[in-house]
Amino acid sequence: MDYIDSLAEKLARDVLLVQKETNDLTLVQEIAAVLEASSSKMHEAFMTAVRVYDSEVRARQVLDAKIAAAAKAAGLDPDA
Repeated sequence: MDYIDSLAEKLARDVLLVQKETNDLTLVQEIAAVLEASSSKMHEAFMTAVRVYDSEVRARQVLDAKIAAAAKAAGLDPDA
């Protein structure tokens, strides 16, 4: 399964990058539908990768906000 996971992860990164650049909020679903019609294993791996990447972005945003708040509370410039 490593090959499928590797392909799915690369595809997910590329799709999410294009989605961000174009603001096409249906791109993930569009690609997922193509994959689902041809390979359930690839579809599952792709969707898992998308969820993992999205989760990491959201978690990092929360972490960055916490760091900025702590720096501000300490009187530090978080961008320095």
